[in-house]
Amino acid sequence: MDSRERVLKAAVELMNREGLTALSMREVARRAGVSHQAPYHHFENREAILAAIAEEGFKNFNAALQSASGRHAIDRLVSAGRIYIEFALSHPAHFHVMFRPELVDLRKYPSAQAQASRGFAILQSLVDGLVNEKLFPARLAGGMTILTWSFVQGLSGLLLEGPLAQMAGELKTNDQIESALRAFEFLASCRGKNRS
Repeated sequence: MDSRERVLKAAVELMNREGLTALSMREVARRAGVSHQAPYHHFENREAILAAIAEEGFKNFNAALQSASGRHAIDRLVSAGRIYIEFALSHPAHFHVMFRPELVDLRKYPSAQAQASRGFAILQSLVDGLVNEKLFPARLAGGMTILTWSFVQGLSGLLLEGPLAQMAGELKTNDQIESALRAFEFLASCRGKNRS
């Protein structure tokens, strides 16, 4: 593992254990076992490290999303939703920076922005599948894309940092996810069919 990879790995581990506020170039260097100047050989500043973490996250996220499967478009969309939420829960450091422009402006990092755009394109193609199978009207495809993204992003946030993370005892996390996905599936398929 080269020093760049060691720095990135240390940054992700630090964020997972102690949160974003603990992230500093000096602390990352210490945990990576490199000199305090070594991170600057690869990253201009803290935001550049966050951009690299976001890019790495989007690459893995996109690969996972492409494995969404199902016989019908609605099954593939629900499968992708499950993958999205599972990725968030298993990669919290990556997920925390991937969709947060106030932490890292991806427009300044073209390769990271390209990966983010690819993820959105995958989501759009899944919604296009609903339209192609006549499960949803084409005129609402853009709205459905935004609705789907908002649903999985919001649920992921609630499970990671919000009230759902603290509601232990009522429902297990997997039960919460499955219940929400089934409700989403019902709305996406039934309401769409009734509105041509």
